[in-house]
Amino acid sequence: MVQNSIDHQKLFAHMPVPRLIIKPSAEGAYKAIEVNAPALEYFGRTYEQVVGNDIKEFMDDENVLQFEQTFEVCAARKKVVTIQALPGVPGNMRVYSFLISPILNDTGDVEYLDVLGQPDIADQSVLQRERDDAISLLTSVFDVSEIGIVVTDSNSRIVRVNDAFVRAYGWQREELISAEVSSLVTPDEREAAKKNHEEFIKTGVRTSGEMKLIRKDGGIANALFTTATLELSHRRRFQVTTVMDITLRKQMEISLRIAKDQADTANRAKSAFLANMSHELRTPLNAIIGFSDMMVKETFGALGHPKYAEYLEDISNSGKHLLEIINEVLDMSKIEAGRIELDESEVDLRNLIESVTRMMASRAFGNNITIHTEIEDRLPNLVADQRLLRQVFINLVTNALKFSHAGCKVDVTAMLAETGDLVCRVVDRGVGIPKEKIKQALEPFGQVSDRPENSSQQGTGLGLPLAKAMVDLHDGTLEVESDTGQGTIVIVRLPSERVVHKKPKPVLPGDENSNLAHLAE
Repeated sequence: MVQNSIDHQKLFAHMPVPRLIIKPSAEGAYKAIEVNAPALEYFGRTYEQVVGNDIKEFMDDENVLQFEQTFEVCAARKKVVTIQALPGVPGNMRVYSFLISPILNDTGDVEYLDVLGQPDIADQSVLQRERDDAISLLTSVFDVSEIGIVVTDSNSRIVRVNDAFVRAYGWQREELISAEVSSLVTPDEREAAKKNHEEFIKTGVRTSGEMKLIRKDGGIANALFTTATLELSHRRRFQVTTVMDITLRKQMEISLRIAKDQADTANRAKSAFLANMSHELRTPLNAIIGFSDMMVKETFGALGHPKYAEYLEDISNSGKHLLEIINEVLDMSKIEAGRIELDESEVDLRNLIESVTRMMASRAFGNNITIHTEIEDRLPNLVADQRLLRQVFINLVTNALKFSHAGCKVDVTAMLAETGDLVCRVVDRGVGIPKEKIKQALEPFGQVSDRPENSSQQGTGLGLPLAKAMVDLHDGTLEVESDTGQGTIVIVRLPSERVVHKKPKPVLPGDENSNLAHLAE
């Protein structure tokens, strides 16, 4: 070797960084003639595998290519060259670069190449600071988090717990550290918690769910948890579990469930009551109405004093009114309970509206009110429940008459809109509904006036809501436009899907009469 001094040999051997002496040959080979221990550790080789061998024998292909190219540059320039170290070398030592210095002989030719590993102290300090900052940041997040965090090891033992968990469940930190994490879970979930922890930390699966935790005071808390597995040095695995207390939410869910059950029970009780009322009230009312009618007509002879006939007529009218109220209440209860099913058929809407207005004509005449109908020619039929649709128009026309002034007019119109929907309107010029109370008027039993002087005009408050509910059953809409003293417009819109479009009759070829008849239509 060039330096024969024993001190230089010791210095070379004990350098803390990798160092090699490479001898280039004319054939382009680069043979290592000396190497120190850190270099052997860096390349993961023995002394015999390196010294006396070409670099191809102890370096991987990528390193060989990079070193050969750098050696050529260094030998050609006869100047010091720096090469960046490649990652993924076999050994454990970390080197960021190599300093390659040419050693010249007496004639000025390159005889040896001195290869010296260069650990980048500046980079290491930066990385260390970044690691320290990251650890500090994570520690701060861990400590200040308002969500409980528990860290457990592979043996299910608690190794760290934050303040939020301690505050939420009342345990002292000293009581939790080294404790079996499953001991905090209620006995009915403890075995499952042990198995899950073992599986999650082994497979690294992220998961979430609910569990019941035992508080220090013995109370039970409902918690929502999420878990993640971290693997640190020496393949040490830890499970990080975040715990959020949801006890209050669970109590609210239970309260809502109880309230729903109570409401369902009350609804069933209401339905049972109404069904009973149907039997207990409607039957005797029918009898009262029937017998009073017979007496008014004096079916079996004269009653005597004319005042009796007047009273009997009052009895009959009151019974009919009460029966009407009962029927409305029953219909609304059935709709609310979803117990009404549509009995659909093809309905002639023109005939239906005209029959309703004829039925209401006597009431309108008695109040000096005119009913005017305007129905579009060739108005198509409709697929609907005829009974319910008839009840809709009875309710709407009845309301219009009830709240109209003497001498006024009620308009009932029906037409096919451009959208294909059937649109019907019932318009009166009566007292109207305050704009702010229209929504209330569409609610069951929603009276819009509580003044005693209007008592003659008050009903159950079910006429308009019943009509709306029945239209809703047909997938239609019922809208109200009104204001005090401005009258009321009720718009019923039935969807185009229910409109029946009649197909033209087929015309046989050569049948001129049929063709002419078709054109005439």
